[in-house]
Amino acid sequence: MLIFKIFRRSEWQDFQTQGTTLGAPVDLEDGFIHFSTAAQVVETAAKHFAEISDLVLVAFDDGALGDALKWEPSRGGALFPHLYRPLKLDEVVWDKSLPLGASGHIFPEGVL
Repeated sequence: MLIFKIFRRSEWQDFQTQGTTLGAPVDLEDGFIHFSTAAQVVETAAKHFAEISDLVLVAFDDGALGDALKWEPSRGGALFPHLYRPLKLDEVVWDKSLPLGASGHIFPEGVL
């Protein structure tokens, strides 16, 4: 199953340059990399990136991330995927721009 990470453009560029990432400041603070499922990603974008327009939506195969990926309760008790190791660029399935429209972020076709 595909899971998603939303990056600010600068974070995505740093990840591409370095080849690995420990995530955004919130990930570093929490000690794991936050992901969302397709069913969760719209709410994640609205809650944490409401006014940010220059985002990148990056897809990962949850099965390829190994045992360091844990499904843990978060918002409202829903299980969210959390990665407890650095993320590697070669684990990216695809990346697409996530622009901000008049009524929220515009997700790539086929994600939702």
